[in-house]
Amino acid sequence: MQSTELLKIIQGIPKAELHLHLEGSFEPELMFEIAKRNKITLPYDSIESVKQAYKFNNLQEFLDIYYAGAQVLLHEQDFFDLTWAYLTKVHSQNVVHVEVFFDPQTHTDRGVSFDVVIKGIYRALEKGKSVLNISFKLIMSYLRHLSEEAAFETLEASLPYKDIIDGVGLDSSEMGNPPSKFEKVFKASAAQGYKLVAHAGEEGPSEYIWEALDILKVERIDHGNRCLTDEALVKRLVDEKIALTLCPTSNVALKVIQHMNEHPVAKMLDQGIMATIHSDDPAYFGGYMNENYYETAKALNLTLEQIQQLAINGFEASWLSESSKKKHIGDVIEYFKSLDLQGE
Repeated sequence: MQSTELLKIIQGIPKAELHLHLEGSFEPELMFEIAKRNKITLPYDSIESVKQAYKFNNLQEFLDIYYAGAQVLLHEQDFFDLTWAYLTKVHSQNVVHVEVFFDPQTHTDRGVSFDVVIKGIYRALEKGKSVLNISFKLIMSYLRHLSEEAAFETLEASLPYKDIIDGVGLDSSEMGNPPSKFEKVFKASAAQGYKLVAHAGEEGPSEYIWEALDILKVERIDHGNRCLTDEALVKRLVDEKIALTLCPTSNVALKVIQHMNEHPVAKMLDQGIMATIHSDDPAYFGGYMNENYYETAKALNLTLEQIQQLAINGFEASWLSESSKKKHIGDVIEYFKSLDLQGE
């Protein structure tokens, strides 16, 4: 298939994004604009120098720059602008549903209140729903390099807003911070009605995926690349229909996977795992949803059937109602049928 044809097909697919860190969608241009507005001097002299800094050897090097960039976010309008920029971008790529992460501790630890963060984000998400017709769910992430006590403080701060927060997640530096470190706060979060997900098996071993499932009781695994090293784990993921939210361009940028043609997503689909594709931190890793679909499909020579399955899985793994899932999956199937009718 020609690259232009593949790009055109991917553009037209209705898509759900389930693994996106809002702070990781902070494009350099907007970062400079907000820094100027807030009279903050960035450690870069130009937008180009920021882009040059977006080259990492591992997860920790990325996180260091990620947290530095977040320093310019101070006011409700800043968080609105960040979220709105992301929504307008993915709207142009035919993303119709998003389940986005935000990291309150990244901001509260430097004196920005939880209220400021969530009000700006939520206002933009509501505008996206009414103006762009993008439905959404909001996921509050605990930072795993911090203590469980700090996570409990974040949980407490979230309670006035628990009617607009759909779930909690676990992100940041994985190695040396196993899911079991957060057993109590995840149990307390579930008691408040939050759905549960966690990053596991990106850089960490398959044991971290087991811990996320058995100890944290999550219903979805973010990343999960390492699962294929464990046959019993693969069987469980398939039997229990536990989705993995994979982020291919992120994995390659961070050298979690050396080359895109080594990405395990095709093998996962072949084994019946509910694999899905997302963008993670697109401003830093050079790819939103369409780029992730395209680079993966091109490198692994995915069939149209496999690409369709990835899109269907995205909606199946979402927290949408069953009726909404059925509608969106029907739209995906109809779209691919229309390609056949046109001889594509």
